[in-house]
Amino acid sequence: MKKVPGIIEIRFHGRGGQGAVTAAQLLAKAAFLEGKWSQAFPFFGAERRGAPVTAYTRISNKPILLRSQVYQPDHVVVLDPSLFAYVNPLSGLNEGGFVIVNTSKDPKDLNIPPNFAVATVDATSIALDLKLLLAGIPIVNTAMLGAIAKATNLVSVDSVEKVILKTWPDKRGEINARAVRLAYESTRIRPAIKS
Repeated sequence: MKKVPGIIEIRFHGRGGQGAVTAAQLLAKAAFLEGKWSQAFPFFGAERRGAPVTAYTRISNKPILLRSQVYQPDHVVVLDPSLFAYVNPLSGLNEGGFVIVNTSKDPKDLNIPPNFAVATVDATSIALDLKLLLAGIPIVNTAMLGAIAKATNLVSVDSVEKVILKTWPDKRGEINARAVRLAYESTRIRPAIKS
């Protein structure tokens, strides 16, 4: 499928229960808050906790008429680094695009080709520190939104926080907004080297 100019596409890779679908939706809402056009949608396979899940967000300054799955993302977000052993998150990724990974490793220590930019954040530690858990599993999606804001500048960290506080106007919102800010501040970036 041919890439549509002017539309930024983000593909999320996670496991059921980590919040990849919610992250895609919150990112789209943050873009909308900034006056952009956006859409978010999941791709479901085996719908069970722990199974690989894919979700997508599109952002543009013009109406988005495209309704297909994302085949050539501009950026990919990996909520669980163990997924690299089962799926290829880099599949179809445009050269120069960001690979944003939840890991404690430095971007230069990941085995990602230099023609892609890499951003890493230890979203798991942030979730554990803030007790963002569901059935004992760290929920890393909101922290990953902070990393996306830092790496890509598609949306501001302030817009992401506002959307989260509007979605959960209670203590949950405050804690998740804190996760966003902590991740934004601790995200490490390795720029792409164009070939």
